[in-house]
Amino acid sequence: MKIKRLDERAVIPKRGSASAAGYDIYSIEETIIPQGETRLIKTGLSMEIPENYFGGVFARSGLAVKEGIRPANCVAVIDSDYRGELMVPLHNDSKEERTITAGERIAQLVILPFLSVEFEETDELSETERGNGGFGSTGKS
Repeated sequence: MKIKRLDERAVIPKRGSASAAGYDIYSIEETIIPQGETRLIKTGLSMEIPENYFGGVFARSGLAVKEGIRPANCVAVIDSDYRGELMVPLHNDSKEERTITAGERIAQLVILPFLSVEFEETDELSETERGNGGFGSTGKS
């Protein structure tokens, strides 16, 4: 997959192990995130995600659990036709100000396939056992 460094401080995403699904994404600058606020973190990278795939930007579990920092939109979607800088909106859920340092791992990128569909409006849907049972409706006897 093609990737372009937009800033000399940018770090190419890396996996933590051979079996890791996610590639660690790194910050290029120090940013302070006040309690309960969100800041857009620059990575200094742009990429060419293959057609029929998207980049899912997920939280790093260590940062979320230990520091209370997560992507503000929970999972970001990077479309294959986007060529701008990859930036990650991080939210501080903790009760203290948090500092993101230059070179810190801030999120993880997973490249995923997707299906393109066309919607067909209808008056009826097929019947299922679940039907219109919503939140918490499965698993009940």
